Amino acid sequence: MSLMMDWGRIPTKWAAKKNGYATRRPDGGGRSVTKIALINNMPDAALEDTELQFFELLETAALGISVHVELYSLPGVPRGDRAAEHLHKFYSSTEELLDRKFDGAIITGTEPRQADLRNEPYWSSLTNIFEWAERQTTSTVLSCLAAHAGVLHSDGINRHPLSDKQFGVFHYKRASNHELISGFGDVVRFPHSRWNEVRADALTSSGYTVLTQSLDAGVDMFVKKKRTSLFVHFQGHPEYGARTLMKEYRRDIRRFLRRERPTYPSMPQGYFDVSAEKLLDDFRKNALSDLREDLMQSFPEEALTATLRNVWQLSATSVYQNWLQYIATNKAKSGVFTTGARVSHGRSA
Repeated sequence: MSLMMDWGRIPTKWAAKKNGYATRRPDGGGRSVTKIALINNMPDAALEDTELQFFELLETAALGISVHVELYSLPGVPRGDRAAEHLHKFYSSTEELLDRKFDGAIITGTEPRQADLRNEPYWSSLTNIFEWAERQTTSTVLSCLAAHAGVLHSDGINRHPLSDKQFGVFHYKRASNHELISGFGDVVRFPHSRWNEVRADALTSSGYTVLTQSLDAGVDMFVKKKRTSLFVHFQGHPEYGARTLMKEYRRDIRRFLRRERPTYPSMPQGYFDVSAEKLLDDFRKNALSDLREDLMQSFPEEALTATLRNVWQLSATSVYQNWLQYIATNKAKSGVFTTGARVSHGRSA
């Protein structure tokens, strides 16, 4: 039906796109509203894009359901001035979340700085959020690095480094008949962008159900009930827009030209068409022969953008429709309707 946020807490780009329609309606605290906490921990360069991607996905998926979103961010994630100002205007700290109840939560990852996630400066805050979500949501989505951190915290499952970045759009087969992938075909495609993986054998031996899997690309989606909440894990990024992988590839090329990484990045798989790959191969040859950052001025972004298609959008919308329906159905069964109010047992519950 609609995606709503409280007046004064609507990020500028989304407010402009919706012409103010995204405000909270008078019935915002009513029984028909599904309240979602979006805990956006993405790095500065992807922070606002990630907001828009999840807003658009939730709005498209919210058939027959009014969704009210509140934005939160973890302390301890390094921020520049612009991102810090954006968070101050539109986000609340996760410390304010711990004694509230929501129907659902979405927790994104961020770019890791440490080989062991437990050494990240935000680890303690992140695990507090995991434990909060187990008790105070009906279901929680963990995206990419957050999925790796979640299984490490709750089950001691370590991630494994890959020989190269898992980067591009990959095909996955259904590995379960779970309701979250109801309506899927036998094969689905989702974008991935990661240097590590968690493996099916470790997950299944710890009680997780793998929903989608590939012989070549490993596990994509997996779930497990943790206390009162169904935790839904994505190693990939169904929320990505059509241009997101291109922008990440461009960023990685720039890092190479700045000598911030030792090797030229691999092109995303299954994403560009033949003509785009030819343009990028020519650009790579020029870059390898002339290592200058200002070469990025000739990066063929406009020509590449014209070739891009969001071939995973239908599957992404379907899985989030199923997720929102799961929340609504289980709220109705339990007879509990949240308003985002504080819970009586506080943050130690």
